[in-house]
Amino acid sequence: MELERLQKYIARCGVASRRKAEELITSGKVLVNGKYVKELGAKVNPTRDRVKVDGQLLEPEALEYYIFNKPKGVITSITDPEGRKTVMDYINSVKARIYPVGRLDYHTEGLLLLTNDGTMAQNLAHPSKGVTKTYEVKVKDRVFDEHLEQLAVGVTLEDGVTAPCEITDYGFNGKTGLTTVEITIHEGRNRQVRRMFEHFGYSIHNLKRINYAGLTLKGLKRGAFRKLTREEVKQLQAIK
Repeated sequence: MELERLQKYIARCGVASRRKAEELITSGKVLVNGKYVKELGAKVNPTRDRVKVDGQLLEPEALEYYIFNKPKGVITSITDPEGRKTVMDYINSVKARIYPVGRLDYHTEGLLLLTNDGTMAQNLAHPSKGVTKTYEVKVKDRVFDEHLEQLAVGVTLEDGVTAPCEITDYGFNGKTGLTTVEITIHEGRNRQVRRMFEHFGYSIHNLKRINYAGLTLKGLKRGAFRKLTREEVKQLQAIK
């Protein structure tokens, strides 16, 4: 089996985050095969080496993968110092130490992936992978075709020009006063979709992520979650 960085192995065992694991190592609280290890570059063989933290022998958690339909007004975080509701409040029945992959802002709803597979999480979040994210955007008032065309090829935001994206215009609803647009991006900038529409002065009424890396919310009610199927996990693992 491949060697694994010690801090990564500790995090995978559910003891602490990778950053906290690094602190445990440098503070001399980690034993590998009976010897204290304080070097962050140390590697272990998960199937052969015996790793203890504060005297506790570690065993890796089974990898688990969940999809969650996040409501508005919920923080994409493990905890919140202001006491607001977080995504973890909805999935506290899960015993594994899972965490969100990427973020949805407070006012955005929809598809969120959670897992304890750090390798997959890092892979999906890396900009070079170009993981697709599709959003349903409800915009107040009419949206001009020329603005949608500019959004599709890229617009200049404060952190640079956005990459080309796919846009489907479902038109303006006179009763609601809203235009519905679907937009698929391949980047992961903070509040990117909101900022793209705000660039032209539009106000977003509702923003919902409906697809992430090929996963959808089909059959999943707002605030509900489920385990990914074996086929869905393989689909994510195939993203290299």
